[in-house]
Amino acid sequence: MKSRLAFWLLAAAGFALPLRGAELNGWPLRVATVDDQTGEVTAQQGLGPLLAERTTADGKEIRAWRPLFLNTKQADREASYFLYPLFSWQHDAASESFSFFQLINFRRQPGLASDGGHPVRGFDVWPLYFSRDTGDPATSYRALLPIAGEVKHRFGKDRLSWVAAPLYFRVEKDGRHTNYVPWPFLRFTGGNGHHGFEAWPLFGHVARPNDYDNRYFLWPLIYQQTKQLDDPAGATRTNLGFLPFYTRATAPGFVDENYLWPFFGYTDRTAPHRYHETRYFWPFLVQGRGDNRTVNRWAPFYTHSVVKGYDKTWVLWPLVRHAEWNEQGVAHERNQFLLVVYWSHEQRSLSNPAAAPASKRHLWPLFSAWDNGAGRRQFQLFSPFEVLFTNNEPIRELYSPIFAVYRFEQRAPGDTRWNILWNLVSRRRSATEREFHLGPLFSTRATPETGARVALGNGLLSWRRAPGEARWKFSLFDFRRTPATKAPAATQP
Repeated sequence: MKSRLAFWLLAAAGFALPLRGAELNGWPLRVATVDDQTGEVTAQQGLGPLLAERTTADGKEIRAWRPLFLNTKQADREASYFLYPLFSWQHDAASESFSFFQLINFRRQPGLASDGGHPVRGFDVWPLYFSRDTGDPATSYRALLPIAGEVKHRFGKDRLSWVAAPLYFRVEKDGRHTNYVPWPFLRFTGGNGHHGFEAWPLFGHVARPNDYDNRYFLWPLIYQQTKQLDDPAGATRTNLGFLPFYTRATAPGFVDENYLWPFFGYTDRTAPHRYHETRYFWPFLVQGRGDNRTVNRWAPFYTHSVVKGYDKTWVLWPLVRHAEWNEQGVAHERNQFLLVVYWSHEQRSLSNPAAAPASKRHLWPLFSAWDNGAGRRQFQLFSPFEVLFTNNEPIRELYSPIFAVYRFEQRAPGDTRWNILWNLVSRRRSATEREFHLGPLFSTRATPETGARVALGNGLLSWRRAPGEARWKFSLFDFRRTPATKAPAATQP
């Protein structure tokens, strides 16, 4: 790992640190982890948790100035974040992008030989300006809202265009176009067999022969919708509504009726799966039975449902939630109290029920605990972000470590390490090593290869005992410098 200037300045200002120790503790200025075999620095922190640098097992380099800046690099992909989530920048072989709070966005892709080598550029300032330049007029666009412009192949549409919006607005999708003059009141639909006119919300009629026919009056109070189904017999689905008094939806093998919508109603399905549901004061009282679905709801007191194997129970919603399901040979169980105050997820192997389960637990904001079921475990106190941003790497790297006043890790049974106040106090134990640090003031370390060592001030005073010897040897100024070159490694503090 290539050291950065900030860490060299911190090292120069602190104590000299021994070469082969698993931990070089100059807290709070610099704490480094060293590979016992190569002497390479694999991770380091400075100013408590604020400066950090490490290389993960899969080769990703991570550097952080918490909570201001994060940089990650792996192969040809690099990402940087500043004042996250305000600024982000990402780069790889296929594209480069920049974003300010997802409101100002820039994206660039190198040109492909098949496209004449023209680069693709996009720039947005939400919700006012949108642009894309591909070198091809068919896919390039510029738009300034509300003045004029067009947007192509975005927001689920083939083309959006406007002039002096909302006076004129046009939407195109699959050959169908709808003109709004002005939006959203007067609508004219045509193209590819579609036709219709709407004076929203008074009335409207849009249809396409052998496809659909939709009408409404005083939207959404009165409506009729007919949709041709993909059925050789020409079956259709029909929806009728006179809100809030009555709604009805019918199709072959299906009826859904509601009275005083949405409070009272029933659903009866016979194909492709049998299911019957009755609703009283929806959504509070619901009873349903079918081939792959069961619902018993007396909300907010108790709800139990089984839908396609997903078994879910609520008690005093949203107080207690329990869910069980099977997926890809793994049995899952999740329990929640007030959604995130307590959250646990356990996984068990269906093919090997005797195997230890893997689990993850959070008691917000006090702690988070992980157990992979194969001997590796982790625990962190305090943990206000893990349960809220489980898949958000910038949040986990920038903010979560600041609150980790205590952290425990077991890499394998018998190989454990814990630290307090970002390595002010740390201890590691394994079958071949014992190590303890009280910052740079006091440390002990014992291994079969090097014997035992006790040091004050990281070596101002030290006592050593070689393997097989009974006597301790005293020395002064027992410092050793860290290696000048540090190659990538795969461990984490």
